[in-house]
Formats: sequence, C-alpha cells, structure tokens
Amino acid sequence: PYEQLHHWHFTSEQNLLEAHFVLMKGLIDNAGNYRHSGVGVTNGEKIIHMAPQANRVPKLMADLLYWLNATDIHPLIASCIFHYEFEFIHPFADGNGRMGRLWQTLILNHWNSLFEFIPVESLVYKHQADYYQAINLSTQQVDCAPFIEFMLSMIRDAILESTHQATHQASHQVTHQVKQLIMALEGEMNREQLQLALGLKDRSSFRLRYLQPALEAGLIEMNHPEKPSSSLQRYRLTEKGLYLKQQ
Repeated sequence: PYEQLHHWHFTSEQNLLEAHFVLMKGLIDNAGNYRHSGVGVTNGEKIIHMAPQANRVPKLMADLLYWLNATDIHPLIASCIFHYEFEFIHPFADGNGRMGRLWQTLILNHWNSLFEFIPVESLVYKHQADYYQAINLSTQQVDCAPFIEFMLSMIRDAILESTHQATHQASHQVTHQVKQLIMALEGEMNREQLQLALGLKDRSSFRLRYLQPALEAGLIEMNHPEKPSSSLQRYRLTEKGLYLKQQ
C-alpha cells in the first residue's frame, strides 16, 4: 500500500476504506469495511481495552477525520493523536495496527514528502511491545501524551537512522578527491584558497575532479549560487558535508 500514498488523501474516508481493502484483501472477509461486531484489544488472554460499539464506529471515524482536516496542531503531533484515537476506536475487524501506522505515514508524507522514505513503521515493528504498552498507558490515563511521546521518539530515531544510512552510503560513493576537498575546506574559501590548500595548480583538473563533484553531491555550496563565475565566489560545507567531515 505504501506505493499508493500519492493517490490517497489523509482526510478522505473513502481512501481510508480503500487502503484497508488493499491491505487486507484475501486475509479477512470484510476488507474495506468497518466492523459490524464488538472487539476487544487483548494482551494474551487478558482484555485490556473494549473498543466502542460497532454502530458508533462510522460517526466516530467521521468526527476523527473532520478533526484531522480542521486542526491547526503541528502535523507531527496531529498524526500521533490521530494514530492513537484510531487505535482506540479500532474501526476494523482486523488490521487496525497496520492501518494506524500506514495512515500516520500518509499524514506525515503530506506534510513532508521525505517521510515516504523514512521507515517509521519498521522501527515501530521492532518495538512492538513498547508500542502497545504506550497505547495501553494512554488508555489507562485517558491521556494520549504517553503514546505521542513514544511515537515522536520512533519518528526521531527513524530520521536519525535514515540520515546515518544516507550519509554512510554517500561517504562510500564520494571520490578520494572530493574527500580531500571536504577535509581542506574550512569556513568559507574561494577557489584559489582551496587549490592552495590542496596543493593543486591545474585549475581545470581542480574544477572537474574536486569542485564540481562536491557541488553535485550537495556536500559544498556557493555563497553566490546565482553568479557561479563571480570573482567573489566562495564555497562552504553543507550540513551533509559537515557530517561527512566528522566521520
């Protein structure tokens, strides 16, 4: 279903039901439909939460989606609140956990498309016991704060993990020459200063093998990007370049 994120809108009930159908078709009989009977959330043999009655589900979900569309709460927080309330309502006979996580990803992706590539759900899956504990704690306290805190920590860790992997991958892809340039660049330096620091005399070789690849990789940037040939042009490390330099 993650391939279809671009086709679904996070406030559309029809899209929500379509997503459940895609996720659960062939696994349950009523995929793509709200449940018609009562359900309890269990931990082993112990019922830890009785979900609202089935006849209340359509109204509760309509209210939740309306709130999601109208709220001005930051998407990071709003997505966590939606996720918790969704699990509390437990609108489907099965697949509620996966749907809640999918829909939070959809909300986050609508806010920032980078979340399409950040594996929040994979990290939650690794910490599944903590995930359900956070839901239970919020339900016991009648306060979704514990769940919000847990999910924000998962989002943070997923971002850090993705950043580390991307930078690690980038560090293996950059050439020896680009690494030399990154190590030599301190603060802001012009072309002549960089060539001197690297002990290079050939201007065209410097540009072709050092400067241009570093710019294209997003490891350095110009202080006058609108005038690339300016005599006042200086170069500095980007955040990506700084991170790579510190490795």
